[in-house]
Amino acid sequence: MISIQEMKKRLPKEFMNNLSEMFSPIVIDKIVAGMINDRYTTLRVNTIKYTALKFIQYCKEHNIKFERVIWYQDAFIIKNMKEKEIQKLDIYEKGYIYLQSLSSMIPPIVLNPKPKEKILDLTAAPGSKTTQLSALMENQGHILANELDKIRCERLKYNVDMQGAKIVEVVNGRGEKIGEKYQKMFDKVLLDAPCSGEGRFCARNVMSYRNWSLKTVKDLSKLQKKLIESAYKALKPNGIMVYSTCTLNKEENEFILNWAINNLQLKILDIEVDFQKALPGFSEDLDVSINKSIRILPSKEMEGFFVAKLKKI
Repeated sequence: MISIQEMKKRLPKEFMNNLSEMFSPIVIDKIVAGMINDRYTTLRVNTIKYTALKFIQYCKEHNIKFERVIWYQDAFIIKNMKEKEIQKLDIYEKGYIYLQSLSSMIPPIVLNPKPKEKILDLTAAPGSKTTQLSALMENQGHILANELDKIRCERLKYNVDMQGAKIVEVVNGRGEKIGEKYQKMFDKVLLDAPCSGEGRFCARNVMSYRNWSLKTVKDLSKLQKKLIESAYKALKPNGIMVYSTCTLNKEENEFILNWAINNLQLKILDIEVDFQKALPGFSEDLDVSINKSIRILPSKEMEGFFVAKLKKI
């Protein structure tokens, strides 16, 4: 395993400069350590087909060591198996469980969809959050799951079918255009935006950070503004939107929120679920309400993530 200092040298210089502007040296070391250490395998029980209690019994029968996640009763940390081993289990092949990072499970929980609501998942592939939304809704209501890339769209359809998420309608189109087509049609919108992926940088996978650049961050922030405006248009009045990314910088997170609440009729709401070790968003020189958003730092259990809850007013 490489050292924290060695990993710092490998990561893009501009990325490290960004971290230095945001965090103390101690926190930066924790972030980099989270990129070096192998993460535990984590999964979610698909409650459309299975139950957490049945999964616990299955684990006991098959000597699978697990830890239940405090803030989500259907999520589990697996201590003695890798993803490839989980994929060989019959309960995986039947769609009873879904391999998913814990951080990825946070946005649907914050959105808190209810049965019979109309939900838009604006950038949906590969379907982790889409199928989680369906399970949280007890497979009642309607989810429009949009994806731009045709190949990823096919993967989305496969996962939706495998999980038995019958309320999901998959469409292939540009997220920036969805708001115009479906104006004021949805109770809630999930925008897990395309991002620079800093929260998923991994020492074992050089490609996870090799292509990162400040230009990419700037280009993505322009797209994110278009997507959040599209999501806003698709929301009914008083509707709820969750904006999330798997990146750490302010430009794709706090700055997007600041732009949105200054240019659209949106306000930021408190996130009422207590996610362990979540940090408040940075609001210095920005709207003070941005500190209601949360940032998850990379660790042995979690990928880096950013989540905010907004209301259309």
